[in-house]
Parts: sequence; C-alpha cells; structure tokens
Amino acid sequence: MIKNRDSNSHKTIILILTLALVFSIGLFATIGTADVSILDTFRIIGSKLPIINKYIDLSQISDAYRTIIWSIRLPRVLLGVLVGASLSTAGAAFQGMLRNPMADPYILGISSGAALGASISIVFNLDVQILGFSTIAVFAFIGGLATVFIVYNIAKVKQKVPITTLLLSGVAVGQFLTAIMSFLMVTYSKDMNKIIYWTLGSLAGKGWEPLMRISIPIVLSIIAMNFFARDLNIMLTGEESAHSLGVEVEKTKLLLLILGTFMTSMVVSISGIIGFVGLIIPHIVRIIVGPDHRILLPASGFIGGIFMIFADTIARTIISPMEIPVGIITAMFGGPFFIYLLRKRKKSI
Repeated sequence: MIKNRDSNSHKTIILILTLALVFSIGLFATIGTADVSILDTFRIIGSKLPIINKYIDLSQISDAYRTIIWSIRLPRVLLGVLVGASLSTAGAAFQGMLRNPMADPYILGISSGAALGASISIVFNLDVQILGFSTIAVFAFIGGLATVFIVYNIAKVKQKVPITTLLLSGVAVGQFLTAIMSFLMVTYSKDMNKIIYWTLGSLAGKGWEPLMRISIPIVLSIIAMNFFARDLNIMLTGEESAHSLGVEVEKTKLLLLILGTFMTSMVVSISGIIGFVGLIIPHIVRIIVGPDHRILLPASGFIGGIFMIFADTIARTIISPMEIPVGIITAMFGGPFFIYLLRKRKKSI
C-alpha cells in the first residue's frame, strides 16, 4: 500500500529539486573549454530575462563568452533537461504501469523504433515541416508507436500481457530494428554518419531552434502524465484490484503508452537513442521518495534532467576537445545497473 505523505512534504521536495535543477543548469553551462565563471554565467542568463535584465551589467564580460554561454552551452543544457525529464518520467510511468523496475522506453524498444523512423526520414530526405513539426519527429513518433503495437501484440497471451514476455519482446524487437538501421547504414553509405548519430545519441550542435520546437509538446506531455499518478498508485495493487476500484486499466495503459511513446519519439528525433535513463533514474528516485507516483513522477523528471546534463557534461569534457556521444556515457551507467536489477530479481525468485 502507498503511505500518504503530507502534501507540504511533496511541495518541499519539489522546491528543493527546482532549486537544484536551476543551480545545475548554471553550473553545467559553466563547465567547458572556455573559462567562464558560474557568476558570469548566471549574469549572462539573467541579462536575457525580463525585469531583472536592466539590473545586470555585462560590460566586463566579452562578447565571445556571451555567445558561448547563450548560443551554445545554454540551449544544449536545456535540451538535456528536456531529454532527461522525458525519458525518466516515461520510465517511471512504465515501471508503475507494468509493476516492473526494468521497464523503460529503451528496454521496450520504443527508442529503437523512433530512431529507425527518424533514420528513414533522413535516408529519403523527407525533412520538411508538418504543422510545426519536422517529418523526422513525425516519422520518429510513427516508428515508436508501431514498435509499441508490435511488442504489445507479440507479448499478449489470451488478452493478458505477461510482464516478462513484454520486456523480452521489447529487447528482441529493439535489436531487430537496430539491425535494420545497420542495413540502412550499409545501403545508404552517404547518410551513414547521420544514422550512426541516431544510434549513439548526442546533444551536440543543436541550438535554440530544435529546443523551442519540442519544448511545449514535451512539457505538456509530462504534465499530462502526472495526472495519472493516482491511477498508477492504485494499479500497484494489481490490475483486478485496480479495476474494482474504478480504474479503467486497459485504457490507462493505452494512454500512458501513447504519451510515453510521444515523449520518447520527440526527444529521439532530436538527440537519437539515449538508453537507460528511464531505467536508472526512476528506480533511484523510488528508493529515495517511495513508490507514491504523486511525487515519484515529478521527482523523476527533475532528477532525470539533472542526470542527463551531468552525463552530457562528462561526454563533452572528459577527452576535450574531442566529444563522446552522451548515449555511450548513459550506457556505461545503465548497463551495470541493469545487471544489478537482474541479479536482485533472480535472488527474489
């Protein structure tokens, strides 16, 4: 059973995490080859904000530093926050819905499906705008949604979906889709570098334009997913019990899968495949704040955002001036963690 936590406690946790996120944005935007102090970084950011900008003097900060912080590092850090928050929130919802700590968009194959959809759009040069979204994002969503449909139906046994079968189906389908992407790389060698980028994941060289394009849909999707916190809490007691308590279990599953797929597809269309974030963060947050989704979902979003910009900072500085795709860094964290979860579940059997 979920213990009721005082709402003031929830507010305190969210306030602390908000402050931690704001500080992390300034801190990780500071770190890099150019030596800009954290105070100057916050001054540059503050100079772009209404009301407070008239109180900030940038005369002692060079134009080069202003460009580095505002045009290069800050949009990259904010994109990292969106990517981390999306994957972590989706992972927390999937784990609660499936009652399994090993569920996340990457393990279920959604990330691979979205990346394949984006790769097809690249290979056939279909990068145009549709209702404000690029066709890369649209194809990524279609690929992710098709993957969910395939995985779900492969795992279904007599109108029920065993969790272990669902996870194994996700891994198998994800690997198959990765093989198709490898085939595309060989067949369309001129686009090989772009497709490799999708398979490794990176936040480099994006700027403000893609960030502004996905920010509103992502934020609205995260907010919408938080409205399912009560239903997810009830579903932890079991599907039959949840149904008797008034939760439309299958409808809730479908809506959460669509929302999670949409969020994952949006970020994959920009950053490529970044695995294990939705696996690691919700599990750690659950240990800290407990299983109550009213705080687990928002806390996962905040901490996921902080973790992603931390991982990306490692990726761009550990062997500077060269840069490692951030997907490699998250996999180095996530691979051992996944093995730990497997061993833990093995001991409980």
